Amino acid sequence: MEFSKDVLERFPGISVVEGDIRQLSIGAESPGLERLKAEIAEDIRSRYTLEGIKDDPTFRAYRDFFWSVGVDPTKTRPASEALVRRLLSGGKLPRINTAVDAYNLASAMSSVPIAAFDADRLEGGLLMRFAHEGESFLGIGMKAPISLRPGQVVLADSARIIAIYPYRDSEDTKVIGDTKNIRLVCCGVPKISKDKILRAYTLCADYLKEYAGGTASKPIAYP
Repeated sequence: MEFSKDVLERFPGISVVEGDIRQLSIGAESPGLERLKAEIAEDIRSRYTLEGIKDDPTFRAYRDFFWSVGVDPTKTRPASEALVRRLLSGGKLPRINTAVDAYNLASAMSSVPIAAFDADRLEGGLLMRFAHEGESFLGIGMKAPISLRPGQVVLADSARIIAIYPYRDSEDTKVIGDTKNIRLVCCGVPKISKDKILRAYTLCADYLKEYAGGTASKPIAYP
């Protein structure tokens, strides 16, 4: 992972923890994972309320980052907050496949947004930078590409943008049932410690090993 100089200058303290989960065997669902999701949902409902979640220091840090890049976090939620709000509203975490469900669960539990990409569909190393005027991006679930604005922080490989940081991953590199290797990026922002991001990575890697059979590489913190 590399960071552009202008991103580091504008957002001192921004950081990520990155690593690979390899040799996955992803299933449609897992009874054990569904039980764990129910247990963690109850734990989250005991710790947060819909009215108070915006004042939690971790969620507040991500909201502040969203405001600073021109994204309204009351309309477009940080990924981890969106998952927690879904549970607090009486919903359940989405059921996609055992890998996606595992890292969504780790994100909700840790309060840290987690990006995940099919590592075999990435080209070259990753770079965090600002978007250029008019760059195109097709995120998961989008019906058509959108044009990005300067000032939006993105992750890109050598060929294309793979994520709007830290809330929307690309359709091109999403994790599906046939994915064998995942690149995980646990997303930090200013006021969030690297230790917290590292704990989120470790939790996520443990869930993926347990429920999708993966082997985790040693995580690396950047910058």
